[in-house]
Amino acid sequence: MSESTPVLPSTGRLRPLGLDEVRLTGGYWGARQEVNAEATIGHCLHWLETLGWIANFDKAAAGAPFERAGREFSDSEIYKLAEAMAWEIGRSGSPELEERFARLTERIAAAQRPDGYLSTMFGNPGQRERYSDLEWGHELYCYGHLLQAAVARLRTRGEDGFTAVARRVADHVCEVFGPGGDERICGHAEIETALAEFARATGESRYLEQARLFIERHGHGTLADAGYYYQDDAPVREAAVLRGHAVRALYLSSGAVDVAVDTGDAELLQAVRRQWDATVHRRTHLTGGMGSQYADEAFGADFALSPDRAYAESCAGVGAVMTAWRLLLATGESAYADAVERVAWNVLAGAVAPDGKSFFYANPLHQRTADADPPADEALPHARAGGRRVPWFDVSCCPTNLARTFAAFASYVATSDDEGVQIHQYTPCTIDTSVDGARFALTVATAYPDEGAVRVRVEANEGGERTLTLRVPPWAEGARLTDASGAAREVPAGQAASVTASFAAGDEIRLDLPIAARWTHPDPRVDAVRGCAAVERGPVVLCAESVDLPGGADVADLTVDASIAPIERDGRVRVAARLHDRPDAWPYGPAAADTAGEEAEVPLVPFHLRATRDPATMRVWLPRI
Repeated sequence: MSESTPVLPSTGRLRPLGLDEVRLTGGYWGARQEVNAEATIGHCLHWLETLGWIANFDKAAAGAPFERAGREFSDSEIYKLAEAMAWEIGRSGSPELEERFARLTERIAAAQRPDGYLSTMFGNPGQRERYSDLEWGHELYCYGHLLQAAVARLRTRGEDGFTAVARRVADHVCEVFGPGGDERICGHAEIETALAEFARATGESRYLEQARLFIERHGHGTLADAGYYYQDDAPVREAAVLRGHAVRALYLSSGAVDVAVDTGDAELLQAVRRQWDATVHRRTHLTGGMGSQYADEAFGADFALSPDRAYAESCAGVGAVMTAWRLLLATGESAYADAVERVAWNVLAGAVAPDGKSFFYANPLHQRTADADPPADEALPHARAGGRRVPWFDVSCCPTNLARTFAAFASYVATSDDEGVQIHQYTPCTIDTSVDGARFALTVATAYPDEGAVRVRVEANEGGERTLTLRVPPWAEGARLTDASGAAREVPAGQAASVTASFAAGDEIRLDLPIAARWTHPDPRVDAVRGCAAVERGPVVLCAESVDLPGGADVADLTVDASIAPIERDGRVRVAARLHDRPDAWPYGPAAADTAGEEAEVPLVPFHLRATRDPATMRVWLPRI
């Protein structure tokens, strides 16, 4: 069994396949992984050095008072980048990256105190005392990302100086916050899932127990204020829906699933499932984006999903994938893989530029201003709206979070069980694993989502009867599965397409997913987009940009005729629309349809490719004629 994966539960319905079992061989995600390795990781390292965030460790190691660079949580960006580097080294074996990792390890280790404590923000000469601000200090949050980087290192290279640093940190946390110790929680959840995964990677059960303690302490008012923001307003077992700061909520949910699975706590697992379902049904944008308001980077009320004020932070996208993937492994239910796909294609894919060197922090579904390109050598405020991608932010949690996710993306593609292999995300790849002790190897060929055909060729089956399962998304009405004999059958949307056979090398299974562009209409309870419609094609949400409109029109001038199906021509999806010449006049009047305006056929662009051309206004939800 491979262990080169970020998530490896001790039990569950499905087993994740690691980076040495699944190799991306092309397509969007294969290309994204290469850009991540060649550009994004180096870009992040450059900024962390340039701004002095890594140098904080050197100054802390020197033992004298110093002027610290960056926000209170900037240590975590170094750890997230270390995780990205560790997964990439495990994937590619890059000797240059290995050398950089070793140098980074030395600088981090030099700042660690003899009892395991490690921070450049607290506990050093001239700084505040350790754990004097658990609400906002982020010490345990930073430890969490350090431990997750150590998991990546343990599972790709084994024990070394970096993992030794992490062990001392984990032991320190158990000593300070264990039974009879400090009973507070961190204001930003992360340590919970990190300790649980570190327990899996090291075999040390006390780390899992500490993760469980932190989970159980939520909701008991151990922090000073703003309980809902920290998920400290209600115990995890009792909460009805995800609330407060979106990233915090999702990281906490991931940790709760980890603890529930590894301790056999069915009640805790069901609580997270209940909260996830309520959140997806009432507090999630069409893109899969979570966090509907700029205030507190938080979830809002049910159905309060304004497209232009959607925060949908890139890190919340990472957190959503983390939680959904864990729920998939625990339950085997494909709806969680559907969620991973939606978030991956419509939040993560667009959060970084094609060249891998600029990023979105927020991912609103409506951009009202055509923002100019930002300066290339300046870190901008993170609250900047999602009009143009930015090379770096004052709070740059998203670039390093994306880097670590893309480096390990192959581990979210497929799973196995005692009967066979399940493919959840469609991308060109090879799968070479063991099922019930015997080799089972596959090659996946597809141009998805540009095309709907997914071909799976059996390269080796050294066992007997095997089951190959392919996910059919809920939008794929009319999907067809063709087995190795050439027999075809229709598979209902939202259900698994499975073939059980004693496969031989050369056998091919084909899944055809209908990915024609389609209109999508909102629940009428979403006030902000009532009277609008959106277009999706396969898993990809589309949007209109003003650069595609004639005569300098703005997307505010656009209405669409949703009674006419979108058409595809010249590689673009197009919709019937009107462009209105709106006079400067009182904007209210009788309840009469607005029939004025020039008829037009408007091309749309995938939401993840927005803002890759000239500055433009943009919208996903289009007012209907």
